[in-house]
Amino acid sequence: MSIESHKQYRPLAVYTDMDDTDFAAGVSLLEAAGFDVRYASSQDPAVIAREAAKATALLVGYAQIDADLLDKLPDLRIIALMSVGYNNVDLDEARRRGIWLTNIPAAATEEVATHALALALAAVRDLPFFAQAVNNGEWNIRNDLAPLRLSSRRLGLVGLGRIGRRFGQLASPTFGEVIGYDPMLPDTPETEAELKAAGIRRTGLDEVLETSHVLSLHVPLTPETDQLMNAGTIARMPAGSFLVNVSRGQLIDVEAVVEALDAGHLAGVAVDVLEQEPPAADHPLVTHPRALVTPHVAYFSDHTDSEYVRQQAQNVASWYATGTPDTPIFPLEPART
Repeated sequence: MSIESHKQYRPLAVYTDMDDTDFAAGVSLLEAAGFDVRYASSQDPAVIAREAAKATALLVGYAQIDADLLDKLPDLRIIALMSVGYNNVDLDEARRRGIWLTNIPAAATEEVATHALALALAAVRDLPFFAQAVNNGEWNIRNDLAPLRLSSRRLGLVGLGRIGRRFGQLASPTFGEVIGYDPMLPDTPETEAELKAAGIRRTGLDEVLETSHVLSLHVPLTPETDQLMNAGTIARMPAGSFLVNVSRGQLIDVEAVVEALDAGHLAGVAVDVLEQEPPAADHPLVTHPRALVTPHVAYFSDHTDSEYVRQQAQNVASWYATGTPDTPIFPLEPART
């Protein structure tokens, strides 16, 4: 269907799950661009299929968009995500059907990198333990392990994209050394200069795993990274080290992490993401005294609270106006709209 034939009527844009986000600005942007807008307010595929049966655009939070759901959305031409990650959408099916898929790659780089640093520092300095001790009226108390002096320790980064590099840059004045691994990053003089300016030494995965006292994950969820941190890789980390994850919960094997915490091989873990969100009240990391869990808020700030909503809607509006969204995950011919 051509853009011109689209514009002979008002197409429908549907928001799936909303959580506590205020999408009013996105709705206004879409309506001004020529869309009617509806809220499904659900991650339930049956509800989404019903509410978006005639939708041209789907604006998604955490809902799973698979082939079965796409079968029920024959008019769909674009899926706009409100995140950097896109593992909740079947990419192959979207591409095969000529459906644009967009994400928001850079809006929260600063926030997520800062949150990762905050988690690392809080875990290493054992802040949850000491804060709780004060709340319990205990002042002269110490935990079993003394905090590490970070100026003599190494930070390891798995993933050197925007967030990984920014985290390394923020952390390099605090740690003795920052090293990182990323097989997808081009090996060019420009890359080398950028990493050097950020205070990061690029190396192989073996050195990052085996010598980092704090290890932080900054990679997308793919078949290759699913449970990247498992019993085998965790065992290769130095005894008494810390693991940080602000990327995707499925990057870590929770059972293996808990076993390593209980055995003392890991001194602590700090994560902003879990494999299932929200977690059960008895989730083993939520309840573990050596784990610090925040509720998927690394992206959140006074800037991103509105910018995520705007960029998600703007991708749809740009596609409708020009045939191409602003930040597509894969290319399609503009005529496929």
